[in-house]
Formats: sequence, C-alpha cells, structure tokens
Amino acid sequence: MATPAAPQLDLIHRPRRNRKSQWARRLVSETRLDTSDLIWPIFIVEGVQKREAISSMPGVYRYSVDLACEAVVEAASLGIPAVALFPNIDPELRDLTASNATLPDNLVCRATRAIKSAAPNIGVITDVALDPYTSHGHDGLLYGEEIINDATVALLTRQAINQAQAGCDIIAPSDMMDGRIGAIRAALDAEGFQNVQIMSYAAKYASAFYGPFREAIGTSKTLQGDKRTYQMDPANVKEALREVALDLEQGADMVMVKPGMPYLDVLQRVAETFEAPTFAYQVSGEYAMITAASRNGWLDGERAMMESLLCFKRAGATGVLSYFAVEAARLIRAQT
Repeated sequence: MATPAAPQLDLIHRPRRNRKSQWARRLVSETRLDTSDLIWPIFIVEGVQKREAISSMPGVYRYSVDLACEAVVEAASLGIPAVALFPNIDPELRDLTASNATLPDNLVCRATRAIKSAAPNIGVITDVALDPYTSHGHDGLLYGEEIINDATVALLTRQAINQAQAGCDIIAPSDMMDGRIGAIRAALDAEGFQNVQIMSYAAKYASAFYGPFREAIGTSKTLQGDKRTYQMDPANVKEALREVALDLEQGADMVMVKPGMPYLDVLQRVAETFEAPTFAYQVSGEYAMITAASRNGWLDGERAMMESLLCFKRAGATGVLSYFAVEAARLIRAQT
C-alpha cells in the first residue's frame, strides 16, 4: 500500500523517533522493573500437602508449611529477594488477647524456620499485627468499642521478639498504632536483634481494597466494625508524610504506602520527601480487579500486570509487594 500524501511539516522535534522500534524504546526507557523489585506475599495455613484456593483472589492460594517452602524455593530461583508471610490460623485459636501471636511454635514462627532452612538466601518478612489472632478481627486489643493503643503496642513488641527469635529477617508492623516502631526497635535491640530490619506500614489507609485479603486470612466474617480509628483517612496526604517522618525518626529502616495504585500520589510524595527505601503494596483488591477483568476478557491481563508494577517504580517505589510477583518474575526472566 502506498504511503498516503501528507502535508509537509517543518518539524525539528519528533519524539516518535525514540519510539519507532522495541530496541529504541528500551534504549530510552526511564524506568525499569526487575525481579529484585518484587516481594511476594504468601498465605500459610495448618496442615500437610495443603493448597487452598482463595475465591476472591483467583490464582492465589493458602499453603501448608511444606508446600510454602517449595513455593518459596521457586521464588528464590526466580530472583525474588523476599517473601512476606500472612497466616490463616484455626478460629479456635483466636481470642480477645491474641494469645497465639506470641507463642514460639505458632504457624508463622514454624513457617519462618522452615522457609529459612529450605531457602536461606531469600528474606522472610513477618507481619506484626493482631488481626489474624483476635476473635474480633482488629489489629489491636479491643476494650469496649475502643482499640487501645499502648497496651496493644506492648503486645506487638512481644510478637515482634517472638518472630525475630524464629529467624525472620524483617519485622513489618502493619497495625498503625502510635509509637509502635520505637517500642519494637528498642525491644529488638535490647534482645540482641540489632540487625533485624523494620519495614513499617507507615501510610496504611482505611481502604475498601482489602476485602479479598480478609477472606484469605479468615477475618472477613469476624471483623467487628471498621478500622478507621487507626488506619488513615483516604482523603489525607499531609498526614501520611507526618506518619512516615515519625516512623523513620523512631527507627524504621524502610517504609510502605498501602494500598498501591489508588495512592501513587502519596507514594511519590513520600519517596521524594524522605529519600528512604519506600515500598508499595499492590493489595488484594487491586490484584482481584486485574485478574477478574483479565479472566473475563476485558483487558490483557499480562500487560496490565506488568504496566501496574512498572507504575509503582515510576512513582518512586524501591520495590513492590504483589501477589503477581512470581508470575511477573517468570515473565521478566523469559524476556531477558
């Protein structure tokens, strides 16, 4: 087909020249996504040879410890540097005081020890919060209708020490209680865990995008009320900067913005303001939306997955916690 006649344009600048081919686009790419940018959140459950599907997160599973070890070994082989563990414990073990959270043989501690033995070169991040362990599904201790802060912080420090003793590499407090980073840092140091890092969920919003996660850890039916008295108002960004500043001042090594894509503006502000390692969490609702649209043929799931992950990097994220991590890592490896 002949090239259609066109008016002669006197253009000095033609930005499309840098987009004319794949090699040219790669040459001028400003942002790159690598397997080392990915952290894989993984759900664990009691049992042996057990892999449970999560209905609201197609393609994501709860693994018994033995199968979790196998999955993490694969993740390590793909170049993923760390995994984050989230337990779904027996409902009978959940109580008002979250007593299971501080037991040395609880599910998270056993999984941590097993994974560090099976895949010693991958980092293990453990969640410090009480919601998987409380009968009411909150991240803190409930007194009447109030989540009490200081008593919760005291319990969180015991939980953090318990996880450090099990061999975790990074403590990740996700509870949003005031002062918990300083208390946990002091407790870790006092117990000889100076090298255990803290990744603070510093700007964690009271979001509607957490629904599938709550199904995954078994709190969707137990949660009483909501979490707005401790998680952040989605309307606020200046408050996020204050929260991050406080957590870094108290000893956090890394900070996180959660959720991810709806809060890219917050992520960018945090990354630019503090120049500290800043992570984004592509949460369960984000994963579920992309996956559902893909399975219904409404968008190209693979492209949407990779584009979404790249967006976090472009906004300034050091890395991304994503349920797509293993799938994305396979694709990155195949393309290199």
